[in-house]
Amino acid sequence: MEFNHTPVLLQETIGQLCIKPDGIYVDGTLGGGGHAYEVLSRLSGQGRLIGIDQDADAVRAASQRLSVFGDRVSIIRSNYADMRMQLAKLGIRKVDGILLDLGVSSFQLDTPERGFTYRDAHAPLDMRMDDRQMITAKDIVNGYSEKELFRIIRDYGEDKFAKNIAKHIVNTRKEKEILTAGELCAVIRGAIPMKVQKSGGNPAKRTFQAIRIACNRELDVLKDSLDDMIDLLNDGGRICVITFHSLEDRIVKTIFKKNENPCICPPDFPVCVCGRVSKGKAVRKPVVPSEEEWENNKRSRSAKLRVFERKEQ
Repeated sequence: MEFNHTPVLLQETIGQLCIKPDGIYVDGTLGGGGHAYEVLSRLSGQGRLIGIDQDADAVRAASQRLSVFGDRVSIIRSNYADMRMQLAKLGIRKVDGILLDLGVSSFQLDTPERGFTYRDAHAPLDMRMDDRQMITAKDIVNGYSEKELFRIIRDYGEDKFAKNIAKHIVNTRKEKEILTAGELCAVIRGAIPMKVQKSGGNPAKRTFQAIRIACNRELDVLKDSLDDMIDLLNDGGRICVITFHSLEDRIVKTIFKKNENPCICPPDFPVCVCGRVSKGKAVRKPVVPSEEEWENNKRSRSAKLRVFERKEQ
């Protein structure tokens, strides 16, 4: 199956990066290389792009697509959390722009054996973005305690039926392991009132999202990485982050705000004495898809782009 992923907010992101032809840029979630291709198309012979992705399928697809740019592009299979280390290996200390597209790719969703989808009953419970990692969705569903499952589904899925879903999962697995998407969907449906199922979308969507986030530690990685990425930017450099749900967006917004105004002095202090210095400024409003993009790509509907510009003091 061909790696296919329509880049969301493509032109808006390219515009916000303010690309310099001779600059160095990092795509920390390379995917199929859609955003990276547009960045590279705007670079001169002196410019460079480093693409990072933990998904082996994405690395293969992007390597083929971006091969036309020769040695202007370097592709690394890694997690963006290790960006500083990977750049250091290339002799790079600072960059002019960083892009993160935090969405699950269309390829990942549409490839049943990857286990991300709840639409294919026979799909295994995998959900790993990096098949080198040990824990799968099956391990979480069948091994985590009821309390842990409740917390994951409540916090990452924001599902008001989290407690009942966790209880049903634990009761079901006492009889038999839950191995497929269809089996997990059946358990979730049994935990949610029928009138709710009729009025909303697929009742499994929130739980699958929650387990995927837990499996890949997505929010922890994002939270632990953004400060470091801002520090990697040259003066005037920008980081652009595309999120797809409120949990991600809240983390990005909070960390950008903290880097813009890091002062921890009490409000009644006449001057700052903590010594914490602003690292730049956040673009105030998130950029959202146009109505035309909504029409052409339904997976773009929840997307938000936030931007932070580094400013040396």
